[in-house]
Amino acid sequence: MAFVEKKTAELTVDPFTTIGKEWFLLTAGTPEHYNTMTCSWGALGEIWNAPSVTAYVRTSRHTFTFLEESPLFTVSVFPEAYRKALSFCGSHSGRDCDKAKETGLTPVALAGAVGFAQARLVLVCEKVYAQMMDADCFALPELAERFYQSDLMHKMYIGRILAAFEQA
Repeated sequence: MAFVEKKTAELTVDPFTTIGKEWFLLTAGTPEHYNTMTCSWGALGEIWNAPSVTAYVRTSRHTFTFLEESPLFTVSVFPEAYRKALSFCGSHSGRDCDKAKETGLTPVALAGAVGFAQARLVLVCEKVYAQMMDADCFALPELAERFYQSDLMHKMYIGRILAAFEQA
């Protein structure tokens, strides 16, 4: 199989299923030095007249450093057959293992970023905004208490989608 570049308007993606149920790999860095992590929180939409992805990463995650240093990141969405690989990538740190080697996923360079050959969809994003979440900004304080009582806050990243690749 091979990737075909598509316009974002040509994609048929249900963001609620793709992000919340199927999950995705968020990857930053270069083909020679990158890290990836599983995400199930995020958003697809439009902001500042551009199709965009919003992703949330805790500062403790290994991928955080890569996101801070990289102008690009990718969102790779996989068929259900790769659920076990995504589960592994979400429960193991790239500090301790080579996630691609452990899962059999094949990293590929796409439009200057790193995606995975087995993905059904890869979105290449340019980081355009990043900000730490703040417990004092929650309109519903119980959410901060529920999700951040013992964990670090997330940093929010908004990426403008530069390229979209689907399997042919």
